[in-house]
Amino acid sequence: MKKLFLIVMVLFSSTLFAQNVNLAPTPPMGWNSWNFFEGEVSEQILKEMADAMVNNGMKDAGYQYIVIDDYWVGGRDNKNRLFPDKKRFPNGIKPVADYVHSKGLKIGIYSDAASYTCGGQTASYGFEELDAKTFAEWGIDYLKYDYCNAPEDVETAFVRYKKMGDALKNSGRDIVYSICEWGVRKPWLWAKAAGGHLWRTTYDSRDCWIANQEESWITGGILELFDLQENIAQYSGPNGWNDPDMLMVGLFGKGKSSSWEGRFKGCSQTEYNTHFALWCMLAAPLMVNSDLRNIDPINLALLTNKHLIAIDQDPLGKQAVTIFKDDKMQILKKELSGGEYAVCVFNRSENVQTYNYDIRNDFEIWYSATIFQVWNEKTISKTSVSGTLESHGCEVFVIRKKK
Repeated sequence: MKKLFLIVMVLFSSTLFAQNVNLAPTPPMGWNSWNFFEGEVSEQILKEMADAMVNNGMKDAGYQYIVIDDYWVGGRDNKNRLFPDKKRFPNGIKPVADYVHSKGLKIGIYSDAASYTCGGQTASYGFEELDAKTFAEWGIDYLKYDYCNAPEDVETAFVRYKKMGDALKNSGRDIVYSICEWGVRKPWLWAKAAGGHLWRTTYDSRDCWIANQEESWITGGILELFDLQENIAQYSGPNGWNDPDMLMVGLFGKGKSSSWEGRFKGCSQTEYNTHFALWCMLAAPLMVNSDLRNIDPINLALLTNKHLIAIDQDPLGKQAVTIFKDDKMQILKKELSGGEYAVCVFNRSENVQTYNYDIRNDFEIWYSATIFQVWNEKTISKTSVSGTLESHGCEVFVIRKKK
């Protein structure tokens, strides 16, 4: 039955999704409260994050969303309408949304397809229509919809997600729908049919390169989550994105959930550089978790790198595919609009590696080309690329037709 259900969803998802509005033509970019603040999220923090996103140049770089994650709910009133925690959101959600909108940004919120969220807060199961209309009245632009405390089977997951998807479509407001069931039920096969604009393909990311835990089924490091993106590139594209979870860039072990209560101490700068580059090659949603008020200049420059963001946001919407991989090196190739390609040469190993690749024979790009090297912003006139990569490092090239 499960196999038949998935086949049906693959056959009909593109037709059903055509009814959806063009709300995520490129992968959403923004900030999420979860890993750094968790239960401390508040009206004041959200306003400060919005201010920081504008003032530090992230808005100009393309970041749009300020997303409230779990722990914002206070309960339901006597009309069953959700209301926020009154201490941390004394004025309600709508004034926060109005403030975020006044900055030229958009606001997101969180709920769950069960009676309770992952944090044990009141969720939306059985109240989908009411909650969607409430979110619309508040001015919400984006919903992250989790799957804690819900049945495990894929059929129930689809029904519950589609019910909220339909409710959002009928809410009277355009709301991007982020499906967060962690990839275990292969949402890339059915999430479009449920109305989703993006869907998690993994469990929660941790602020480490490799988590390597016995509990790895509920978490993963950057490399582990990246590897889970193999063989699903064909399901991602405009208005329907594979989501390998949020960016750990710049946390350095400071996040709560991302550090898993201190078990993980963060990544090296090289690993953060590669993390961001890989997510851009994957055409992944770019959701930052670090404290935007105090982000260090190096990682701010990384997160606003216009060349990598252009690769991520390319309107063709192609996810990179692997064209070579062994235990040391991996090459990713991403088709871009205008006949261009982005190529990432990635050192998976624990040791320094040298490389020398011909763009015709190794990258399978046959036209006369110029090669733009992203990190140092230099154009190479040769037909080959070579260099040295430190452990877990990468180099990114944009290959363009000669004019």
